[in-house]
Amino acid sequence: MNFDWNKAKAFLVTAEKGSFSAAAKALNLTQSTLGRQVQALEDELGVVLFERVGKGIQITPMGLDLMVHVKSMAQGADKLSLAAMGQSENLEGSVTITASEANSAFLLPSVVKKIRNLAPGISIEIVAKNDSADLRKREADIAIRNFQPKQPDLIMKQVSDSLGHFYATKEFIKKHSPIETIKDLAKLDFVSVGDLSTYIGGLKAYGIILTKENFPIMTENHFVHWGLVKDGLGVGMMPDYIGDKEKSVERVLPSFKGISFSTWIVSHRELRSNRRIRFVFDQLVEYFTKL
Repeated sequence: MNFDWNKAKAFLVTAEKGSFSAAAKALNLTQSTLGRQVQALEDELGVVLFERVGKGIQITPMGLDLMVHVKSMAQGADKLSLAAMGQSENLEGSVTITASEANSAFLLPSVVKKIRNLAPGISIEIVAKNDSADLRKREADIAIRNFQPKQPDLIMKQVSDSLGHFYATKEFIKKHSPIETIKDLAKLDFVSVGDLSTYIGGLKAYGIILTKENFPIMTENHFVHWGLVKDGLGVGMMPDYIGDKEKSVERVLPSFKGISFSTWIVSHRELRSNRRIRFVFDQLVEYFTKL
């Protein structure tokens, strides 16, 4: 196959932007030109990459599989460009990342280590806080958030849809067995984190009816919350990619599908012109997408 990178790039940007019009704008192409490039790639590969859904498009399972390889090509092209321009050694300066306490403690160390290995000239400051830093006031350069920001002047990328599950110690679960349905959760003690009324209201949307009496222990701190859960004082919630790795606890209700939430990597508009912020932003997007 005489591979044309422009066609692969057209496919990748369309998948990331979610529409032909947005991708065409990003690549400075007409929509018809971009559409022809994607169609030509489909013809050459003998696969369908996108399906029409109403007035929009949706990437196919085969398209998702191929995105992994095309992203690797894009990363290779970026590294080639940096090396050619002599810029790979000029990634210097500080970048401030803000994230929740849980994400800061359990997830950021791995990706920060990678960033430091690739660009030792970049220093990272982590602001671990559960309320949202104001990026527009430059309280941080990049934020990792579990909700979609509404401010139009921010640049953001949704990187994953994750699930939160209930966890408790094996002894706690055994003591309160059987726990077989979500109705059984109403007889358990929970450890809340954050605003209690918001916590209760969020669970109610999933058919889990709890009252203030279910929360004899409350805290604003994720570390304290998780420590109390691991000491057997009640049920707590944690993303499955964190909770499932903790050997001292297990899922309280394995049949429960979980509480879904999204993760967004967010930055201010300087992302467009500041190379070190862009570099760290892209590394965070890659890392959290793999989660």
